[in-house]
Amino acid sequence: MFTPGPIDGVIWKPLSKFHDARGWLCELFRHDELAKEFHPVMAYASVTQPGVARGPHEHVDQTDYFAFFGPSNFKMYVWDNRPDSKTYRNMEVKLVGDDQPMAVIVPVGVVHAYKCVGDVPGLVFNGPNRLYRGVGKKEPVDEIRHEDIVDSPYHLN
Repeated sequence: MFTPGPIDGVIWKPLSKFHDARGWLCELFRHDELAKEFHPVMAYASVTQPGVARGPHEHVDQTDYFAFFGPSNFKMYVWDNRPDSKTYRNMEVKLVGDDQPMAVIVPVGVVHAYKCVGDVPGLVFNGPNRLYRGVGKKEPVDEIRHEDIVDSPYHLN
């Protein structure tokens, strides 16, 4: 149902770690390098245990700005579920995280998931361009969840 290939609008941006005697520093995003429509309006961090996946799900009105920088590695999955997209029904899977620090911008309508494939829990930053549940957390959650659908076409390997 899906064909391996790039997805229009998904941005894979390698991140650099700057090491010195104190440890390392990694810039997660800069407004001068990010289109205004992707500017984060909130931020959160999550930890995912080895072997555990989050997703697949998609958003109707939200673009996610993930940063994977360690510790641990993840498989990042994206599927183009937008019928009007020139890359409709394409899918991509990339290894990101400690071995390959990466920011990933996932636009509206692109189904996405990630799975911690390292031996230690992994840290993920997200700076979405919409507030979770809107101002005052009074709106419905902007998610279409696919992980519990028995015949879901979104498979993690």
